[in-house]
Amino acid sequence: MGVFIILLLVIAGCSNANHNVDLGKSLQSIVEDKSNSEINLSSWTSFDWEKAFLFSPYTSQEEMEKQLGANFNDQSNLAWRDDIYLLVFKDKEKVIQYVEVEHQGVNLTIGENKYLTPSDDLIIMDK
Repeated sequence: MGVFIILLLVIAGCSNANHNVDLGKSLQSIVEDKSNSEINLSSWTSFDWEKAFLFSPYTSQEEMEKQLGANFNDQSNLAWRDDIYLLVFKDKEKVIQYVEVEHQGVNLTIGENKYLTPSDDLIIMDK
């Protein structure tokens, strides 16, 4: 029984970020609205974050971890998907949340930036 409990704790510890479904729904409504061409990310977040990384379809977990500079358990399996983008948030050098945003024929970009910050938070939508 003790081994089982330890195993459960180890597995639970592998999920190092919360999937923020509510933020995903909010961002999805912006993407679906054809009159929008950009997202100011800070306007939609209700938690503290220092950096946000935007990963496009088919990005491998290894590439995400390299860019993040941290471990990240990609539960979305982005490496095998072309239907979503993944936004991953860090605070104090730790991955804290991630958001799935459906592709819906809209290309998302953060320009030449490697990541977004609360003061430089613009996501461009190319429809």
